[in-house]
Amino acid sequence: MDILLAGLVSGSTYALLAVGVSLIFGVSNIVNFAHGAVFAIGGMLGWFLAAVLGWPLWAVLTGVVLATSVLGLAIYLVAVRPLRAAPGIAVLLATFAVGIILDNTSQRTFGAETRRFPALLERSNLELFGFRFGTIALVIVGVSVVCVSVLAIVLTRTRLGRAIRATSQDADAAAQMGIPVARVQALSFVIASALGGVAGVLVGMYFSNVAPSMGFTAGVQAFAAATIGGLGSLPGAIVGGLVLGVAEAFGVALGGDSVRQLITFGSLILVLWIRPGGILGKVPTIASEPMTGTFFGAGRPLRLPPLVALGLIVVGALVPLVAGDYLLRTGSLVWIYALFALSVTLAGGFAGQIVLGQAGALAVGAYTSALLVTKAGWGFWPAFLAAGLLAAVISVVLTAPTWRLRGHYVSMATLATGAFIGALALNLPDLTNGARGIFGIPRPDLFGVPISSATGMYLLTFAILVVGVVFASRLGSSHLGRTWAAVREDEVAAAASGIHPAAYKSLAFGLGSTLAGFAGALYASQVTYIEPAQFGISLSVLAVTIVILGGLRAPMGAVVGAIVLVGIPELFRPLAEWRLLFYGIVLLVLILVRPQGLWSHVEPVARVWRKATGRRKEVAS
Repeated sequence: MDILLAGLVSGSTYALLAVGVSLIFGVSNIVNFAHGAVFAIGGMLGWFLAAVLGWPLWAVLTGVVLATSVLGLAIYLVAVRPLRAAPGIAVLLATFAVGIILDNTSQRTFGAETRRFPALLERSNLELFGFRFGTIALVIVGVSVVCVSVLAIVLTRTRLGRAIRATSQDADAAAQMGIPVARVQALSFVIASALGGVAGVLVGMYFSNVAPSMGFTAGVQAFAAATIGGLGSLPGAIVGGLVLGVAEAFGVALGGDSVRQLITFGSLILVLWIRPGGILGKVPTIASEPMTGTFFGAGRPLRLPPLVALGLIVVGALVPLVAGDYLLRTGSLVWIYALFALSVTLAGGFAGQIVLGQAGALAVGAYTSALLVTKAGWGFWPAFLAAGLLAAVISVVLTAPTWRLRGHYVSMATLATGAFIGALALNLPDLTNGARGIFGIPRPDLFGVPISSATGMYLLTFAILVVGVVFASRLGSSHLGRTWAAVREDEVAAAASGIHPAAYKSLAFGLGSTLAGFAGALYASQVTYIEPAQFGISLSVLAVTIVILGGLRAPMGAVVGAIVLVGIPELFRPLAEWRLLFYGIVLLVLILVRPQGLWSHVEPVARVWRKATGRRKEVAS
């Protein structure tokens, strides 16, 4: 009974967060990645008001609601409103950038360490049917019920609620009827952020501690709960939160805290397999992938003349002549991440399906290679090939039932798959050593000679990346690439022409996962130690961010994006405390100013490019 109560308490906080996620998605068709950061700030602000200023609980909740409401409005004004006419992926990445900014600002303000939340309510002063619980459990459930009930009354019985529901059903029709759609969307961010802030306080009270870093995980769990219940359905968000909370409580009681994410993302995958619309929702009819769509027309990728490309390869190969070991090791990581991001280019840029869980394929490749060379006695190159093959097979098999879907649902399936693979690595200690990880991974060898120097690893990773970029470029201009382009631009027309969109998207995803597996094998041999925490969800989002900033359709965009987002911040490692904050600000500015990517055609840049390369006409690749 106490496990059930713990599940209901946790589920109540998940429900508050999931309601916010579903509200924003329903009104604006946006997955708000900054929602978890708002939750964490609500928890930290609640700690400050209670522990430092000594406010009572009612005042803490009031202060947090006001502060997070203003924060939600700011997120809308900064990251969403300027991109209303932009494709969904730009808005998603903008909210992700804002989340990074908020998380790191919170760490700079409150400190990165975990803080003990004061005991504002009794934890074990009540007894029922032989088991003890506290006032805090009743208050958490009660506050959640009151918040959700008030929201339900507003939505069903007020003029404002009717405006919100009309905007959710059809924003264009609502605007034609005189409803201020922009204000309604802004209000959805305000309400959702207030609920997220309250959830942060409740979680801090229940678990007796808070930290600025708790936001991302909580945000993803809320996203999973909303999807389980039915993304866009407020009653579904409540049901999904409670179901997830109870399932996690029993799972943790039986298998320990390490199974929490396994349950979360395993449940999400099963729901997308069996009932993708969720328990109370339904899958909307979407003609094309909303996270890509017209994004591809925003800018044509630049094309390198053969001599210029050859010159860049030569310059890259000559870098070891002038660079030290630290710069070369940094360069090796940049090329590995570029190869990893190139896997997203194949699926998203060529076939039109953004994937959000490529860290799973990277993890499969890293663990496959590491286990084969350390325990099975394989050489690096056979293990390298096996890593790519197994990453493709596992990724495709886990997502196969969802390729019949469209829109955000396939992206969510890839996100859940990546996170599920990471959770498996943690919960299979006999195979992966669990949280202890795998030590002493040997460096690659070439014709029996170990490649142990920084120069050797740099040249090896650079050479493999060049092969990957050439392969992707030729693939994009082939008959298969033109078929992918047809699927990307108009799935309905492609299907009418006899093309099977799901099969071709799955093929692109499989080939991309192969590249991610190769990158994982290189990563394992570069760092010589791997453990599950290295393959978190943020790594998947980083891969997407790299290709978006570089140019989603251009293989060279993955290289450019990796240099900007991995190489440059790595050079400022002495300023590590500020590095991620700087990264978030730069990412947000680039998305607002140039969401089509750096490696793309715009006329002023194209004129300079033509003069520099001697080309009279820019040709799209």
